[in-house]
Amino acid sequence: MKKLHHHVVLILTMVVSSLLVLPSNSFASEAEQKTAQKHRTHVTKVQTYTLPDKIKRFSYDSGLTFKYPDAVRGIYVTGNSAGGSRFNKLVKFIENTELNAMVIDIKEDRGNLTFKPDPASPYADIAKNYIEDPRKMLETLESKGIYPIARIVVFKDTVLAKKRPDLSFKENGKVWTNGNGDAFVSPFKKEVWEYNVGIAKMAAELGFQDIQFDYVRFPEGFERRDEELEYDLGEYKNVELSDVKKRVQAVTDFVSFARKELEYYDIDVSVDIFGYAATIPETPGIGQNFSKISSNVDVISSMIYPSHWTPYFGIDFPDKEPYRLVNEYAKVENEVLGALEHAPKSRPWIQDFEAPWLYSGAPTQYGKAEVEAQIKALNENGIREFLLWNAGNTYTKNVDYTPLK
Repeated sequence: MKKLHHHVVLILTMVVSSLLVLPSNSFASEAEQKTAQKHRTHVTKVQTYTLPDKIKRFSYDSGLTFKYPDAVRGIYVTGNSAGGSRFNKLVKFIENTELNAMVIDIKEDRGNLTFKPDPASPYADIAKNYIEDPRKMLETLESKGIYPIARIVVFKDTVLAKKRPDLSFKENGKVWTNGNGDAFVSPFKKEVWEYNVGIAKMAAELGFQDIQFDYVRFPEGFERRDEELEYDLGEYKNVELSDVKKRVQAVTDFVSFARKELEYYDIDVSVDIFGYAATIPETPGIGQNFSKISSNVDVISSMIYPSHWTPYFGIDFPDKEPYRLVNEYAKVENEVLGALEHAPKSRPWIQDFEAPWLYSGAPTQYGKAEVEAQIKALNENGIREFLLWNAGNTYTKNVDYTPLK
């Protein structure tokens, strides 16, 4: 986030009184009063002070201090990994490389918290004890100089959908789930916004420096299910927009709402978004408009895994050509962000995993060369930040994460 220095001119006026002591009664003579006036002096001093970047009185202080890296180069860490024996191994892995950040699940893909809050918390019933002491974990990251980012999965939330069907999408009176058994809650419902921002505030109070919202969207292919599913449009019911525009408006409004609510914590707000969203005006089903979301965040994290693209940019099989895919994407993203008045920092998600589902035989292996190819393509296009995704948190060794240095 941009910090501003505030220059304040203070005018100090001091009244220096004479040491002359007037009689204790209120009937001092006129001569005595005139003498006292002669010994009273007004001194005016003008001085300029520069206030610190963050005025503690007006922003939250977690008590932890993290320096923003030269460029964030991070890895994804599940709640299980963050709270288990793998955590120390991942810390050492980062220390031995040019990596410097962790994206840690705080609200995971099913909708559970990954740590136990205070028993009186409204989120206590959705909590899992994956991370036994999140504050201690953050203190470890602070001591190692590792930048902490809290991942919060927003609208894909099976736990909340089952608990509150009125906030979800229903089919034949029952909570609808996709082919993976995942349920979603509706971006149209402001109660859902507040629910997730409340979790983000807890993460900020723990000491996280960046809140990364994921699944900021409707279910995939929603345009094909729109008329089949039952759901409440909330305040968007009577808005004079097409169905596609209503979805885009709701998603964009959530992002704007979240950023405003988190201003007090002086942290960055980031959003994960499908890479292809940058290549079209707006997605017809899921409600993502790349430019509108980017205009309301500090960081935009496009998921540009080569395996997740069908033939695109004239590339028949993107998973086999990681450098070319990322290079072509980066050109498009730079053009889109360059047209914005206030562009966010770009911090894409890149691939450090294989995609066997794309192949009838052995898949393209993603090792040192493939990971470096993606980073090189980003760097050559002026994008210096990135995040590595591997669902099992097993990352390729001996990678040069700063290939252009």
